[in-house]
Amino acid sequence: MPNFDSIFNAFVTILVTIDPPGLAPLFLALTSGMSRDQRSQVSIRASVIGFCVMALFAVAGASILSVFGITLPAFRVAGGFLLFFIAFEMVFERRQDRKEKISDVAISQDQIHNIAAFPLAIPLIAGPGAISATVLMSGTFQGVGPRVALLGIIFACLLVTYLVFLLSERIDRFLGQTGRSILTRLLGVILAALAVQFVADGIKALAAS
Repeated sequence: MPNFDSIFNAFVTILVTIDPPGLAPLFLALTSGMSRDQRSQVSIRASVIGFCVMALFAVAGASILSVFGITLPAFRVAGGFLLFFIAFEMVFERRQDRKEKISDVAISQDQIHNIAAFPLAIPLIAGPGAISATVLMSGTFQGVGPRVALLGIIFACLLVTYLVFLLSERIDRFLGQTGRSILTRLLGVILAALAVQFVADGIKALAAS
């Protein structure tokens, strides 16, 4: 079984790429006009779909890569760069702008009944960053026991996301624009450091092979 540090790093990496606090105001915008029960149904469905997508890549990520002839160290380097780019967007608040544009498109196309699947589950929850982080972690969590632990980590991250959706109104009022900005930048810096570590580990593995 993986040690506590590995589990904690995996949890932080996946949770930061999902970015539940950043999704809270978008969830409110996408579900505007809905009752509390309807919002609850949307949050449950979006979290379940997001978990299924990420669990697929956690279990079969290496197999999916092998179909395209991509080695895990190479993906680790590429995924690290992608996560670093996402961290850059978080620090300079470009990612939130892009998410808001996605939510605007969804509303304008009158897809209110399907927002749990799109855009909440995909690509806001299980986006490129979260999927990349999941595949990277699947390379670290090898074997049945560690892979089950990874699924548990993903479940915990989606549970946090679900709870944030349920408390989105209170969280949005509590944080405010300034609080969201500070938290997003702080998480971006943490993700940048983790991304650099992914790239370094990938280059080391490529050099050793």
